[in-house]
Amino acid sequence: MPQKKNADSLELIRGKSGRLTGNCMTILVVLKGLPSTFNKDLQEDKEPLFDSYKTLVELLQVACGTLETLKIHKEVCFAALSPDMFATDVAYYLVRKGIAFRDAHKIAGEVVALAEKEKCTVTELSLAQLKTLSDHFEEDISSIWNYETSVQQYQAFGGTARENIIIQVQQLEQWISDSETLTTQV
Repeated sequence: MPQKKNADSLELIRGKSGRLTGNCMTILVVLKGLPSTFNKDLQEDKEPLFDSYKTLVELLQVACGTLETLKIHKEVCFAALSPDMFATDVAYYLVRKGIAFRDAHKIAGEVVALAEKEKCTVTELSLAQLKTLSDHFEEDISSIWNYETSVQQYQAFGGTARENIIIQVQQLEQWISDSETLTTQV
């Protein structure tokens, strides 16, 4: 459709994961029954191996082309933010108050359901309304209704905190640099 603006190329890349997983399975099944010496069975690894290599090279070219032309419109991203995104933050808030995660998850779901019933967002629920679901809600609940705080709270490796993202980008840049050095030496 002409009005469509999403990146179809990334969907097609994701779709290729089945082919690559199938190739991996083919090789694993061939290797599964081998005794410890060389066997002619191994000639069956070439087709899936070369197909996977060719597929990955092509996918990387498509991904690079997509990323080179990618335009991120911050204002559109910010406009897409929704208070319903805070449901996980509610669960983690309750965990920090001493509630087991499975119970906190259930209460967070009840918070979302209450907001839907009241025809408001989770951030518009009053403390009194929240306390009907759990006595663990306190005045400080309002501190979690901030998108920046929500992102920054995930400090573990791979988390969304700005410092983690910077470290991950630096590690990726180093990996790319090392890979380029290795490939030019070959």
